[in-house]
Amino acid sequence: MTLAEKAIQAKRVAQNVHFWLILAMLVAISILHYAEQLGIIGTLSPSLHFGLSRHALDRTLLLVPIIYAGFTFRLGAGLITGFIALLIMLPRALFISPVPLDALLESGGVLVTGALACFWFESRLKAREQRRQATIELETTQQELQSYIRLSRSNEKRLATLNAVSNMLSRSFELEEVLHSALDMVVEVMETEVALIFFLDEETQELRLMAYEGVSDKFARSMDRVKLGEGFNGRVAVSGQPLIVENASRDSRLTRQVVKQEKIEALLVIPLRATGSIIGTLCVANRRPRQFLAEEIELLTIIGGQIGITIENARFYREQQRTAQQYQDIFKNASDAIWVQDLEGNILTANKATAKLTGYSMEELTHMTVTRFLTEQELDLAREVRSKLLRGESIDEPYEQRLIKRDGTEAFLKLTSSLVLSNAQPVGFQHVARDVTEERRMQENLRFYLQQVTRAQEEERKRIARELHDETTQSLVAISHQLENFASHNRHLSAHDIQLLDNLSEQVKNASHGLRHFSQDLRLPVLDDLGLLPALEWLIGNAKKAYGMKAELRLTGTQRRLSSEAEILIFRIVQEAVNNVGRHAEASYVEVTVEFYEDKIVVTVRDNGKGFELPRTLGELARIGKLGLAGMEERARLLGGNLRVQSEPGKGTTVVTSAPV
Repeated sequence: MTLAEKAIQAKRVAQNVHFWLILAMLVAISILHYAEQLGIIGTLSPSLHFGLSRHALDRTLLLVPIIYAGFTFRLGAGLITGFIALLIMLPRALFISPVPLDALLESGGVLVTGALACFWFESRLKAREQRRQATIELETTQQELQSYIRLSRSNEKRLATLNAVSNMLSRSFELEEVLHSALDMVVEVMETEVALIFFLDEETQELRLMAYEGVSDKFARSMDRVKLGEGFNGRVAVSGQPLIVENASRDSRLTRQVVKQEKIEALLVIPLRATGSIIGTLCVANRRPRQFLAEEIELLTIIGGQIGITIENARFYREQQRTAQQYQDIFKNASDAIWVQDLEGNILTANKATAKLTGYSMEELTHMTVTRFLTEQELDLAREVRSKLLRGESIDEPYEQRLIKRDGTEAFLKLTSSLVLSNAQPVGFQHVARDVTEERRMQENLRFYLQQVTRAQEEERKRIARELHDETTQSLVAISHQLENFASHNRHLSAHDIQLLDNLSEQVKNASHGLRHFSQDLRLPVLDDLGLLPALEWLIGNAKKAYGMKAELRLTGTQRRLSSEAEILIFRIVQEAVNNVGRHAEASYVEVTVEFYEDKIVVTVRDNGKGFELPRTLGELARIGKLGLAGMEERARLLGGNLRVQSEPGKGTTVVTSAPV
């Protein structure tokens, strides 16, 4: 309790008549207790003290104000009064009484007795207060219970109505049937004569009368196409708030005279909502005066909400049916084979293209499993794809699969597979397949053709290099010797002629040196004689001299010889990459790394040059003029491997070739 509250309480006590009565008692008993000392009276006869000593009676009388204070002002006041009584008794007990010990015991007895009485009063008062509080709480609980009972009955009736409406609306997804059933229920529940449902056409921004009950067809035709903001329904469609009209025929907001002809008076319009938007209005009316209660407006609003959701569901169902039909048409007539299987591989449905591809009829397919079409090797691939999809990993690019047709022949497919979910749980897989058998054969033929062309090119390079080395270079060497001999045996030649012969001899030597390098580029002899690694060492050394940059060759794994064709193709890829670095990259360093694995070889060419912007695919390299990279990729394909290029402007270029061995 704060000081202010204590002060207020003390003020109230001071203004109470009981306070002054207690104070008067204390004063009177104090005077009586010290009457002899005050000279008021002498010591009275013991017979007048009810068998007690003179001052024992005075002390006993002090119990009266103590108990009275405890009863009137509760425990605290009683204890304070007892303390005051003790202060009154102590001087006589200590200084005046002939037997101080007895006087002190009597004073203590008075204080204890008074305190016990106050505590007893306090406990009784608390018990009475608790009973009173319990009685109040019980009465409050009874009132709340009665209120809950009334509310429960009201809610029970409302829930029964809403449940009936909900059950009725959930019977069908056909829009017309839903609307007419809804109007029948609204008329019955609201006890009205007329009910209208308007639907908002978002394109024209007009309300279309979709269903009606209790009015003529002429009225319905006249009420069709209400603009937003026009009349009663148009206003509700804009405001989104219920509207009550006591007499529609005389209301200034009326815009269509057909309402007067129909003699409509009381009218209630509420908005129809779905997904937070107004999709129309629901109107109920009577041809006689009617007061719509707040509970009725609330009930109709809830019913309208259910009708709005049902209408939206019916529209969604119709759209789904249309979409499903479109999908079925696409599914059946697609040129690509499409089939759906369950998690065990049983084919659930397939289109005509699947039947044409496999050689089985669509009916036969639905009684088969996909294992019928796949070899054990292909089944391993299918299981791997299945595991990835079930783990939530996407298959970004179509993968290749081999299929055994009904007649035993093979077909090569490009497949796109996806997971089929139901209630967020996987139930099957959908596959879209394109027959690439002819395309693959053409690619194989083209690869064979390119292989033969490459082989022929290398043979031609070898022949030209040999002829240049054995014939042209030797002829140039012979010419150089002849020029030197001619100059040394003809001493009568002038200094000008000798200088001319020396220049010719030097040009012949330079031409011979250039032809030697040219023949080595065409076909390096060390590649045929010693293999890939010595040839790469020669290439690195030549790059240092030709381009003046630091170059290194690093080797990892167990070194071994490859087939002649593989070594030539890998050397040409590295040669093209190193020459590109020297000519275009403006690099100061190039590193060639050859990694030998058990089943493949990986060759990496990395530089610190200026780099370039990569196209989306390597197939676009030829179109942007990077024919060298395109040729490198084609050579990697001839090896049965792949080529990867990583480059960014200012961050150098890395070319990685991986090929099986």
